Amino acid sequence: MLFSFNLKSSILLIFFFHGIVFSILLLIKGRQTNNKSSLWLSLYTLLSSFYITPFMLGYAGWYSKQPYRDFLFYVPFQQLFLLPPILYFYFKTLLDKSFRFSKKDYIHFIPAIIYLIYSFIIFVTDYIILNKYYFYEDGKDKDFSFWYQVTGFFFLVYYLTKSLKTYFRYKIITYNTVSFADSVLFNWAKRFLIVFLMLIAIRLIFFIINPEWDEFGKKFWYYVSFSILFYYVSIIGYTNSIISVISFKESPTNSDINLTSEPESHLYPLPKEENVTADLEIWKEKIKQLMLTHKMYENPELTILDISNHLNTHSKKISQVINQGFNMNFNDYINYHRIEALLQKIEEGEHNIKTLLGLAFECGFNSKSTFNRAFKRATSMNPKDYIEKNYPKK
Repeated sequence: MLFSFNLKSSILLIFFFHGIVFSILLLIKGRQTNNKSSLWLSLYTLLSSFYITPFMLGYAGWYSKQPYRDFLFYVPFQQLFLLPPILYFYFKTLLDKSFRFSKKDYIHFIPAIIYLIYSFIIFVTDYIILNKYYFYEDGKDKDFSFWYQVTGFFFLVYYLTKSLKTYFRYKIITYNTVSFADSVLFNWAKRFLIVFLMLIAIRLIFFIINPEWDEFGKKFWYYVSFSILFYYVSIIGYTNSIISVISFKESPTNSDINLTSEPESHLYPLPKEENVTADLEIWKEKIKQLMLTHKMYENPELTILDISNHLNTHSKKISQVINQGFNMNFNDYINYHRIEALLQKIEEGEHNIKTLLGLAFECGFNSKSTFNRAFKRATSMNPKDYIEKNYPKK
C-alpha cells in the first residue's frame, strides 16, 4: 500500500495511531465501568483521528495516485457536524450523573446525518451512475469546501456555549446541594472547556491566515495543533477517575424536581414560594439549631438531603430558606458554621495542642485548600496570620 513517509505524514501518523489506541482503551474502560462519558470520549477520539486522516494521507501521496485519490474523495473523514455535539454530550455525561440520552437528543445529529447522505449521493452519482467525476469535476475534496468548514466552525461555537451553560448550571447546583463543592468541581472540567475554546481559536486563526482548506502546505501546523489538543483530551479523559455526584434532575434548584429523589418515607409536598416566605424565620431557626445542637456541619459529606430528612421536609424548602434567609448557598452556609466552630476551638486554645488542619477536619472540612479558602473568605486573613494577630505567643 502506498504511503510516503516524510516529516509531515509521519508526525500525523503518530497522532492517528495513538488516537485509535486511546479510542479503543476508552471504549473498554467505558464498557467495564459503565461510564457513559468514556464512551462519548472514545467516539470523539476516533472521529478526531479520522479528521486528520485526509491530510496525513495527502502528505503521504494519496491524492496524486488512484485508487487512493477516489478513496479520499468519497469517504467523509472530516465529520464537522458530528464532533461538536459529541464533545458536548461527553461533557454533559461527565457532569450530570442523571443524564440519559433520549430520543429528543437525536436532533443534534440531524445535520451530520444529512451530510452523510449528501456524501453518499455524491459517491453513487459519480462512481456508480455516471462512472465519471461530476460533483468532483473541480478535483477538490468536498470535506474542504468553504461552506462546510465555516458551518463546522459555528457548530463548535454553538456547542461550546451549551457546554459552558452546562458547567455554570453544574456549579450552581453543586454549591446548593453539597457541603464539599470545591472537591467535586474537578479541574478537568475547566481544562476541558479551555481546550474546547482553544480548538475554536486555532480554527479561527487559520481561517484568517488561509481560508483555502485544501492547501496542504499551509494547513500542516493547524492539524498538528489540533492533534496535540485531541491527544491531550484523550489522555487526561482516560486517566480522569472522578465521577460526578451531582444530578441535575434531582437538584432542589431544578424547577422540575423529581420527588422520587427523596427517600420513600419522606415524600413531602413541594413548598410554594409564598409559604417559604411566610414562615422563613421559623425555618431559619430550625436550621440554625440543627447546626448548633447536632453539629451536622462536622459531616464532611453532608448534603442538603441530609438536612431535609432530619427536619422532615423537602430539600427544595431547605435550599430556599438558606438562599433567602441567610443570603448564602448551601455550601457556603455549612462552611460558615465550620469556620465558626474552628474559631471557637482556636479561642479555647486547641490550636496549641493540635494542628490547624486537624482542627479543620474535626469541624467538617475535607481538604486543606477548601479550608483555607473558606477561612480567608470569613476572616479576610489566612489562618496563620489570624492566629498571629489575635493570639500572639507570649
